[in-house]
Amino acid sequence: MDPVSVPLVQHFPVNTQGRDFVVGDLHGCVDALRYLLRTVSFDGTRDRLFSVGDLVDRGTQSVEAIGLLDKPWFHAVLGNHEDSLCAVVEGRLKRHWWYSIGGAWSSAVPERQLQLYAQRLQRIPLVIVVGSGGSRFNVLHAEFFGDDRELDSGKFSEEVLHRLLWGRDLATGAAAPARQSGLSTTYCGHTPMREIRHIGAQVFIDTGAFAPGGKLTLIEALTARHWQVSVEMAREQGAASIVLP
Repeated sequence: MDPVSVPLVQHFPVNTQGRDFVVGDLHGCVDALRYLLRTVSFDGTRDRLFSVGDLVDRGTQSVEAIGLLDKPWFHAVLGNHEDSLCAVVEGRLKRHWWYSIGGAWSSAVPERQLQLYAQRLQRIPLVIVVGSGGSRFNVLHAEFFGDDRELDSGKFSEEVLHRLLWGRDLATGAAAPARQSGLSTTYCGHTPMREIRHIGAQVFIDTGAFAPGGKLTLIEALTARHWQVSVEMAREQGAASIVLP
C-alpha cells in the first residue's frame, strides 16, 4: 500500500451512547456476522463494530463484505488480503499469486468494478484507536511492537508497515510480548487461532471463520464477553435472511 494515500491511523472517541464490538477476520463470511449481530441485539444507531481486516477472500461473500464499509456503524482496518487486492489493481502483484491465497472470486468481477473496490479499500486505515486512557483500545490487522505513543504517531517504517499487515512473530512465539510495553489492549487477527488468545497486549480474534471447523468471533471491546458461530450453523439458523442494521 502507498503510505501517503491512506489515513494510517484513525481515532474515534469513546462510545458514550452504546457498545463497541470487534469482529475477527471475516473472509467473506457475512452470514455468520448477520447471525452474531442479531444474537447481541446490535443497534446500528448506537453501537459500533470494528473489524481487524481481511474482509475478503476465501469465503463466498467477499462482495458483501466490502459493502459493509458503507454502513455508518462499521469501521475496518486494512488487512493483507485487501492490500493484495489493491496491489493487483495497481500492478504491484501478479493476479495468480492473489488467487493462491483466496482471491479467485474476483475472476467473475469486471475489471472496472475491481478498480472501484480498490479505491474504496485504499481509504481505510491501518490502525484504529478508540478512546483514551483506561478506556482506550486499538485495532490493527497483524501485530505491532511499541507503545501507544509510537502507534499514534503514524510514522511507520517499511518494516513496521509490513508487520502491521503480515507479521506473525508474536503469534508464533518468535517475539517477546514485553516489546509491547505501554501498548493498550489491541485487537488483531491475521493468524488463525482455535480460540481467542491474549499474547502481551494483543488479543487475537481470528478463529478461522472460512475454514472447516472454524468460527467467526465477535467480542465486546474491553470485556470478556464474546460470541462465536460457524458459517454452517449460522445458515442453518436462517442467517441469510437476516437484514443488517
